Order: sequence, then structure tokens, then C-alpha cells
Amino acid sequence: MIKKLFVLLWVVACASTSLLWAADGCEQRLTKEEFRAKQQAYITEKAGLTSEEATAFFPLYFELQDRKQQLNEKAWGLLREGKDGNVSEERYEEILNGVYEARISADRLEKSYFKKFKTILSCKKIYLVQHAEMRFHRELLKGMRGKGGPRRN
Repeated sequence: MIKKLFVLLWVVACASTSLLWAADGCEQRLTKEEFRAKQQAYITEKAGLTSEEATAFFPLYFELQDRKQQLNEKAWGLLREGKDGNVSEERYEEILNGVYEARISADRLEKSYFKKFKTILSCKKIYLVQHAEMRFHRELLKGMRGKGGPRRN
């Protein structure tokens, strides 16, 4: 359970940082704006959003991403604190509780934005957006590892 949480936080943190490796695996760095433009184009295409839907949806989507990033940064700060070998058992419990609370807060936040998204998109399109978002991050991670790895379709 803890390992899954750490992996999930790592993926979200990688995807949310302002400078990321380009998805094509080259050593170019993307600004936050460039990353978001690529992400928006990818999701718009894969989820089949109209230009009107995309124009209404993405400001809200990126607002959610910014708020989730703040929660993830808080969790990462706590996890870094736990690296110190002089941390007491009680403090480890506080750290883990803080990490879990940040994750729960992110999930609640996501659910509250789901209600907002439904005013713009159908539930099917919201599903397609989430699926495209996962695929985008998977492609990004593949690009970071290099082009020589095995592909699954």
C-alpha cells in the first residue's frame, strides 16, 4: 500500500513539475507552458474534444492540476523529512498520516472538480480525458527512459 502511494506520488510529481523532459526522449526541457500545451493537444485529440469544449475545460483542468501539485509538494516535503535517520517512530506516524491526508485531500479535490467538469463535458468525455491523461503520462515516461525499451500495445 505504501509503495503504491509512493509510486503514485512520484508519477504525479514528475508530471506536475515545471521543467520536464520532452516526450520524444531528447534532452530538450519543456517549460510548464510548453508541457501544458503538449498535454492539452494530446488530450484534446485522444478524447475527441471540440475546440469549444477544450476552451472551457482546460482552464479548470489546469487549475485542478495546480491545486493537486500543492498537495503533492506537501506530501513530498513530509517524505523527505522521513529520510533523516534521527526521526522518531511517533514522527514517522505523523509523516505518514500527513501523506495520507494529502492524498485524501487530492482525491476529494478531484471529486469536487468532477462536478465542475460535468457542466462542460459528458461523463463519457471526462472518462476519455482521464484515459488520455494516463496515456500521455505513460508516453512521457517512455520518452524519459529512451526509445529502446519494449512496447506494449
